[in-house]
Amino acid sequence: MFDAPNPSSLATIHTVSFEGLEARRVEVQCAVTAGTPQFNIVGLPDKAVTEAKERVRTALTHMAIALPARRITINLCPADHPKEGAHYDLPIALALLAALGVIPKDRSEEALALGELSLDGRLLPVLGSLPAALAAGEDGRVLLCPAACGAEAAWVGATAVFAARDLAQMIAHLNDKRPLLPAEPGEVRGGDHTTCFSEVRGQERAKRALEIAAAGRHHVLMIGPPGSGKSMLASRMSTILPQLSASEALETSMIHSIAGLLDEGGISRDRPFRAPHHTASMAALVGGGRHAKPGEISLAHNGVLFLDEFPEYPRPVLETLRQPIETGDVHVARANAHVSYPCRFLLVAAANPCRCGQLYDANAACSRAPICGSDYLGRISGPLMDRFDIRLEVPAVAFSDLDLPPAGETSAIIAARVAAARMRQTARFERLGVEARVNADATGKLLEEIAQITPAARAVMTRAAERFGLSARGYHRVLRLGRTIADLAASDKTEEAHILEAVSYRISTGRED
Repeated sequence: MFDAPNPSSLATIHTVSFEGLEARRVEVQCAVTAGTPQFNIVGLPDKAVTEAKERVRTALTHMAIALPARRITINLCPADHPKEGAHYDLPIALALLAALGVIPKDRSEEALALGELSLDGRLLPVLGSLPAALAAGEDGRVLLCPAACGAEAAWVGATAVFAARDLAQMIAHLNDKRPLLPAEPGEVRGGDHTTCFSEVRGQERAKRALEIAAAGRHHVLMIGPPGSGKSMLASRMSTILPQLSASEALETSMIHSIAGLLDEGGISRDRPFRAPHHTASMAALVGGGRHAKPGEISLAHNGVLFLDEFPEYPRPVLETLRQPIETGDVHVARANAHVSYPCRFLLVAAANPCRCGQLYDANAACSRAPICGSDYLGRISGPLMDRFDIRLEVPAVAFSDLDLPPAGETSAIIAARVAAARMRQTARFERLGVEARVNADATGKLLEEIAQITPAARAVMTRAAERFGLSARGYHRVLRLGRTIADLAASDKTEEAHILEAVSYRISTGRED
């Protein structure tokens, strides 16, 4: 039973609003003054924020805290910035309790809070705990949040995070009656991979190409008939990629936190694997909607984006991928929001050679072959095709190969080579003092510096550029691919053999630059 003392004039606490990954500071001010009993929330609140007064009132009544017969005004400052979401419940409740003298004012003023209230006072998890913790650390404040968000928020390590099960526990903590221990960072352990590259019969060239792609984060387009194993190969990409570093895990989890995908009490070191259906809208793929939420390309940041049936995606949707693939970020502009999300993903696309998929089988191909193949793959524009470092034909697997026992290398063996190649790249970029992480990030002068191409290899590059009409972008992509092949071979120089293999992946589908 809480007895509220005489109310004081004003109390404040801090929270955040979200614009993309940016957490904008919001000051929650509460004034309890004489006048007609009312409970008003001002400062451009949306419907969910306006309804907070009923959740707060009922939760306090459940805890036997009676509101005084006075005018209660909650101001969300700055007042000209829209406020959206249920995470304002906890800061509104704490600001009101501080104004009523139930908790010390100085404790509320030094905190940043977010959380949703149930009618019985329990604190429910909300989106955005990671960006909020980062903002609290930058401002030198402690973070107050629901218990379900504590492990996620504490992972930032920038400030003390106090996570409570309910409002009563939070009040006891702020009054130093039952102080909470700071939340410990949580990490979700990924389960053992149940798939392995050794399960793929044949397709040794395809497996080699995906190994190179994983080592340098090079985009891959696989073209082959139905049943050739394109989806099977793509689904195993995550088994050969190294785990996320601490900084990569934080970047990726910030996006997933905003999207509400962190629901297991912590963050994961496993690289994301996203595989949207070809009917996905432009907003679903690149981001958007009323709140400019991240799309699939941002949810795949630092991981794999698999687009099966690639030509079946609407042409405008495919064309929106061109700029994000090149720059590593996407800008979502809406009437009420202009936000930017990172999206450095490894794109693996798969396509049939034609609509029926039987272009390579003279007995099963349709009457329009081979024109139907050109028309079908023609849905992929030249500039978009130009952005694939590796273009790969995946032939059908013979029935005799399916009866053979698994004989290929396991994912663990391939993953070890990929990890070693990435370590070489990391060490190289750290030595040069640049922010690039993998060879796919290298451009311009940096690419020329890291390539270390031999004269014989440069001669091959020149002949390939002239023979196949490589664009400037295509030339640099072959050079980056050759550098990755050299890293897999533990070679300091990009040799002729490395460039020859890189060029073979550039022209194998017959679609030249």
